[in-house]
Amino acid sequence: MKTRKPTTDSNRHVAFVPYKQYITASEPYKPLTGNSHRKVGRNTFGRVTSQHKGGGHKRLLRDVDFLYNKKDMSAVVDTIEYDPNRSAFIALVRYADGERRYIVAPSTMKVGDKFIVSNKAEVLPGNRMQLKNITAGTFVYNVELKANGGAKIARSAGNFVELLGTDLGYASLKMPSSEVRKVTEDCFATVGIASNIERSLRNLGKAGRSRWLGIRPKVRGTAMNPVDHPYGGGEGVQGRGTKRPKTRFGKVTGGHKSRTPKKYSNVFIVTRRIKKKRV
Repeated sequence: MKTRKPTTDSNRHVAFVPYKQYITASEPYKPLTGNSHRKVGRNTFGRVTSQHKGGGHKRLLRDVDFLYNKKDMSAVVDTIEYDPNRSAFIALVRYADGERRYIVAPSTMKVGDKFIVSNKAEVLPGNRMQLKNITAGTFVYNVELKANGGAKIARSAGNFVELLGTDLGYASLKMPSSEVRKVTEDCFATVGIASNIERSLRNLGKAGRSRWLGIRPKVRGTAMNPVDHPYGGGEGVQGRGTKRPKTRFGKVTGGHKSRTPKKYSNVFIVTRRIKKKRV
């Protein structure tokens, strides 16, 4: 991580990833870019479902390959690039037939490295194969939930899944949340850890950097009026005033199970995530 001299209040605590040590190209590969309409917290009906999102800098979409459907063909890494739409770095790779694609780069990948998507590949960082061909205890990322359905699990910076073993056609995976769940052993996964591991240590330093990222300000419920929030109103600093913590819409949050009781994937969960106790 890199810090700045405390010449201003905003520079005093700022900490960021020194991208120049990792990034090898300043401009993206134009044929694999395009425009995208950001939802900024709204659903398909245009209603806000995730608060405090909006604005931010313009972003150019990079067409990242999560299907990895070019199998048994080696590829070489041309560049390591920054993607404003995701936390991990992406790599521009060139396959043996000349086609170029973007992939989510593993933490150890460098320019000139080679990888392959094949069940005959060695268990080395960057190589992609079915879970049944990967040694137990290996860290993997870009894991599929369904065979040939594309990578869905562990795609963000520094994320990985531990393969605990395979049995009866299923592979047991220890998720980043500590949950243990099963997926079919025919699902593909990439060996290694997603790049940009240090990202979790960053400190934005000032409110302005949050606005650049599309994060809008949050207002405390206790600072609102009673009409706007269950915690609102009162003279001076007030307590919560309700038996259980609630959202601004009155929905109970603390200690309330939010997972759908009859969700289709419940049968695949072996062990629930370990809840952290509040000190």
